[in-house]
Amino acid sequence: MRYFDFHTHAFTDELAKRAVSGLALTSGIEPATDGTVSGLRRKLEENGIDRGMMLPVATKPSQQEAINNWAASVMRDGLYCCGTVHPDAENTVAEVERIKALGLYGVKFHSEYQNFRPDEERMFPIYEKIAELGLIAVFHGGWDPYSKDEIKATPQSFAAVAGTFPKLKIVSAHLGGLNLWDDIEKYTAGRFHNLWFDVSVISRFISDEQLLRIIKKQGAERVLFGSDCPWDEPANEIDMINRLSLTDEEKELIFFRSAEKLLGI
Repeated sequence: MRYFDFHTHAFTDELAKRAVSGLALTSGIEPATDGTVSGLRRKLEENGIDRGMMLPVATKPSQQEAINNWAASVMRDGLYCCGTVHPDAENTVAEVERIKALGLYGVKFHSEYQNFRPDEERMFPIYEKIAELGLIAVFHGGWDPYSKDEIKATPQSFAAVAGTFPKLKIVSAHLGGLNLWDDIEKYTAGRFHNLWFDVSVISRFISDEQLLRIIKKQGAERVLFGSDCPWDEPANEIDMINRLSLTDEEKELIFFRSAEKLLGI
């Protein structure tokens, strides 16, 4: 079986140790890599994963240009990258255009780190430009160990965005909303042709029965394998999918074919 891990993270060599140790201390999660690109590549290779998508996030408006330049510089040899914009930056639409010019594949958003709701109207011009350029909008979905009490990226918010922007290709991470499984079944699973889920870092949070039910409702062609490495071992999500009562064709779709179709590769 081939694997395309659609949800991975890494940092510059200078920042990696500080970033990973700080996030590990806050979350209580032991990271699976040292946070570097080389560490990520080693972890993917150890698990037989030949391709991965790296998803950087700008936590300040001032970071977006430098992060996008760096992402473009490390994108090679099976490592694909999205860019990032911060909703509070003044030049978000122009930066989306630059993300396209850099050859990056989409734009990663994280509501908890960037303090916005996916369905806020101030985000609409950004989504319009992403859709126009044929890029992908990738969102953190649901609860996050670093978040405050309120969850901003809910299945209801993704339903609103998917319905308002039918040409926008949306990936909602963590099966569309970590720990919001019933809302996923009610509001998003199987309802939108332009909405994909990834299965990153959910193996310790969801029952096999509910996961299988959501995948069947969503359709394996719009489900992507992902790990959230270094915040989970990719083997956990591989084992999770393999033990489900899915056909070989459905597993191939989840593990790599759905990603290939979404990216047009």
